[in-house]
Amino acid sequence: MLRIFLLGLVFGIALTMGEIISWFRIQEMFYFESFHMFGVIGGAMAVGMLFNLAARRFKWGTESGAPLDIHQYTTGWKRYIYGGTVFGMGWAVTGACPGPLFITLGAGYWPILVAIFGALLGTFLYGLLMKHLPH
Repeated sequence: MLRIFLLGLVFGIALTMGEIISWFRIQEMFYFESFHMFGVIGGAMAVGMLFNLAARRFKWGTESGAPLDIHQYTTGWKRYIYGGTVFGMGWAVTGACPGPLFITLGAGYWPILVAIFGALLGTFLYGLLMKHLPH
């Protein structure tokens, strides 16, 4: 547990130092004024793909020894368009990606509590409605 906490702490410091939680950097990205965020996102995608390939190739497992459940989705692309649109609109309106919301709070930006409340409410509503949504 301590190891996970320390990893999260280092990750939060890295995101803060890299200005990933900066509203101005996010605004620059949406106005196509800077490559900074696109470079970070692209780099994260590249690292994620490499780790995914390595996990498949070397048959990595979880800490408890269970095999990783890595499979490809073939259910269509529309859900990605809809989900990405809603995600992007929320990101643009709040100026915060859902991932580092708590990092932003930890950095002392108290207004982010509104976005955290919205994210938690949206997650709760999804839980209630997911039986009725196309997956």
